[in-house]
Amino acid sequence: MSETRTVVLVEGASDKAAIEVLARRHERDLAAEGISLVAMGGATNIGTYVGRYGPAGLGLRLAGLCDAGEEVDYRRSLERAGLGSGLDRDGLEALGFFTCVADLEDELIRALGPDAVEEVIEAEGELGSFRTLQRQPAWRGGSTHDQLRRFMGAGSGRKIRYSGLLVAALELDRVPRPLDLLLAHVLSDRPSPLAG
Repeated sequence: MSETRTVVLVEGASDKAAIEVLARRHERDLAAEGISLVAMGGATNIGTYVGRYGPAGLGLRLAGLCDAGEEVDYRRSLERAGLGSGLDRDGLEALGFFTCVADLEDELIRALGPDAVEEVIEAEGELGSFRTLQRQPAWRGGSTHDQLRRFMGAGSGRKIRYSGLLVAALELDRVPRPLDLLLAHVLSDRPSPLAG
């Protein structure tokens, strides 16, 4: 394993799982390339982790993925660390931090389409559970997209498991923009180990 040079800060284990699967699909070993994925246990912990790994801490190159609702926390923490001022979304992206429209599950469901997501759920033997959710009064009549998001967020470990499965099911030219740009950014100064 190579010495860590880049730390990718993500909200939770489901984001980490998605990035790991996408890297493997591109035949890249992030750890061997000095890239460490850190699930922070919630976006509100961003300041702690920027302090630990950023300029005032270990001085490592930082990158990350956040939900639109957490973008303000990321901006403030990066600015406090001296990594910019008056950051907007373009400024965040220049630093290597990319924003999901709602969250990563939303991005993946839109990229795959509801029918393909249902196929993944069926392959996991959980289509019956999803149909039960669809019949619940709170979700009956809602969009399949919203029902799928709710399904992913319900149940122990489901969000983590499905984030990787949905990335595995994607065509590589359909990877959601924030996820695709994040991986490209962290690999941008690293030659492919397959090149030769």
